[in-house]
Amino acid sequence: MKNLKSLITSVFIIFISSSAGFSQAKCIFQEEGFTQLFNGKNLAGWKAPDGDNGHWSVINGVIDYDARSEAEGDKNLWSEKEYNDFTLHVEWRFKGYGDHLFKLPTILPSGEYLRDEEGKIIEPLGPNSDSGILLKGAGQTNLWCWSVGSGELWSVRNNKDLPAETRAAAVPSSNQDNPVGFWNAFDITVKGEFITIKNNGIVVINNAFYPGLNIEGPIGFQHHGGIDAKTGKLKGASSLVQFRNVWIKEL
Repeated sequence: MKNLKSLITSVFIIFISSSAGFSQAKCIFQEEGFTQLFNGKNLAGWKAPDGDNGHWSVINGVIDYDARSEAEGDKNLWSEKEYNDFTLHVEWRFKGYGDHLFKLPTILPSGEYLRDEEGKIIEPLGPNSDSGILLKGAGQTNLWCWSVGSGELWSVRNNKDLPAETRAAAVPSSNQDNPVGFWNAFDITVKGEFITIKNNGIVVINNAFYPGLNIEGPIGFQHHGGIDAKTGKLKGASSLVQFRNVWIKEL
């Protein structure tokens, strides 16, 4: 059996370099015991939010979102099936940025923000897009354009009631994101309340404790941002995002 890193690397190369990449990737994942979570054709097996009006869609074999869902309340896309422990493979990319610049603070390895001499958070403005992958119905790992890189466990890092080492473990150890417009490959393993994430084959979150993570729940792709009511344009942290090659193996 191939180790997971070499498996994912080979699948990623096959998918981006060949018109038959989807079929080849399907064979490789099936051999390793994975189940296809997105069929490349439509949203069968997924629940688009009521009233979304087609903003979550499938275009050219990928799940596409324009951050403009018209649903009231929850605008996320959820799998119909719920999962307990699993390994999830998903490829994602941002199509572009929101129309407004966004504050992009630096997250330190401790989970705290970089501050100036007066103790104020340093927040330079820059282009951004923002989404996330939701684990077992709630647990969020971030996809964004921040310098720390994607994979951060937002609610863990920002919970100052947690021990320092728990918060620090929720910070990506390195930024492995490809530039906006290029595909990335996430491999997420969830066992109980512990999460490990590989971004493009490199471990960025290593067995981090996510206290209170649901015992089981669906996989979700996150809506973020949307239309600014004042300007009619997309906010600076909007989820202009696509997903493809989504596979899951229950553990």
